[in-house]
Amino acid sequence: MFRTKSVEQSLRDTEDPEFALKKSLSALDLTVFGVGVIIGTGIFVLTGKVARDTAGPATALAFVVAGVVCALAALCYAEFASTVPVAGSAYTFSYASLGELPAWIIGWDLVLELALGSAVVAVGWSGYLRSLLDTAGFHLPAALSGTHDGTFGFDLLACLLVLALTGILVAGMKLSSLITNVIVAIKVTVVLIVIVVGAFFIKGANYHPFVPPAKSTSGDSGLQAPLVQLIFGYTPTDFGVLGVFTAAAVVFFAFIGFDIVATAAEETRNPQRDVPRGILGSLIICTVLYVAVSLVVTGMQKYTALTVDAPLADAFKAVGHPFWAGLISFGAAVGLTSVCMILLLGQTRVFFAMSRDGLLPRTFSRVHPRFGTPYRSTLLLGSIVAAVAGFTSIDELASLVNIGTLFAFVVVAIGVVLLRRQRPDLPRSFRTPLVPFVPIASVLASLWLMLNLPAETWLRFGIWMLVGVAVYLLYGRGHSRLGRSR
Repeated sequence: MFRTKSVEQSLRDTEDPEFALKKSLSALDLTVFGVGVIIGTGIFVLTGKVARDTAGPATALAFVVAGVVCALAALCYAEFASTVPVAGSAYTFSYASLGELPAWIIGWDLVLELALGSAVVAVGWSGYLRSLLDTAGFHLPAALSGTHDGTFGFDLLACLLVLALTGILVAGMKLSSLITNVIVAIKVTVVLIVIVVGAFFIKGANYHPFVPPAKSTSGDSGLQAPLVQLIFGYTPTDFGVLGVFTAAAVVFFAFIGFDIVATAAEETRNPQRDVPRGILGSLIICTVLYVAVSLVVTGMQKYTALTVDAPLADAFKAVGHPFWAGLISFGAAVGLTSVCMILLLGQTRVFFAMSRDGLLPRTFSRVHPRFGTPYRSTLLLGSIVAAVAGFTSIDELASLVNIGTLFAFVVVAIGVVLLRRQRPDLPRSFRTPLVPFVPIASVLASLWLMLNLPAETWLRFGIWMLVGVAVYLLYGRGHSRLGRSR
């Protein structure tokens, strides 16, 4: 169960024409993918909530702290992706360093994380579009508007979005990349408008105090409480210096997605050079934009008056500019489209890699003879996500996306250290600096953020992992190509 798959064997598997993905992506494509998936609801929603309830104007510092945590993980991902440029991201990296069972567990985790993530985003996109349709005087029937306030319904728009994006992904990576480029251009333009136009409405008095005085919280109880509170009795603090770190644990989730760039390594023309550029470039761009937006919005409106649902748009309404508010809402709706598509892309590539290794049925790793995409796994997973997005109210499951991502960060950081010791001879076009200190710092930072998640999230995550181990023992272990070759 802890047999490792050599890097050389992983690379040979990508040369089989029947199971080989088409190489068509550049460093620019990967950077755009990264920006496309990172900039989503985080920048349009989290900014206001965190500033009002947790950090005040110092939310900008929270974004910096979260960006540093992600940068530590990104350095580890960049080394692995340039050394093992194979589809599957953390799953493939784990197979080469930790062994088959750990690789299966992280792959199983990623499939859940990305499926729920894309479904959550599709439901959010549906909400924005329904709002725009309502403004235009067109109202969808309640039965086709999703499950809300205990009333069961089918979210038609979310389902149709996922199905449409699934079709685009089947048609090829280059088409997906072109559409993403257009969407990201619109989304980044809207963000830049917020920064440039909003800067003219900043009032210095709104920044005082920049770090509001600390305020203790009563904290949640039972399974709703953060795990760190149940274990150590530590209750997170709002505002003050510690409030910045509490806020960082929240805004971190606005950065989720840069690791998906690594799942496209096998479809990149020069992965050794371009994948590290794509990962680190997209992370740097998004961190700068996040910090700038948070400074502008807390300067436009006092942090205590910010709204939670649409803080950026409402800040412009508060200063008497509803036109810019409407443009921001439109940009948010368009932007979520690329987030959903790239999450679907990442999920299908992990599933494809697991299938090609025999841990899932091999039929799902066959690529389309014309488009060069894993069309069977894409259609299967797209249909499942469409159903989940259409029939399920999944707000309570969204935090599983977060713990899944952090778990992947921990595994990749450990894997970098192990592979350095196991295979020092491997050519590494990008090397994580200061090993083992950077990977250790990445592990500790990720574990701290995981401990700040509710105990209920840990319980659900543990149940999903146990189901995954059972599936591996019943199917994956006996059908593993690596196991059969020995």
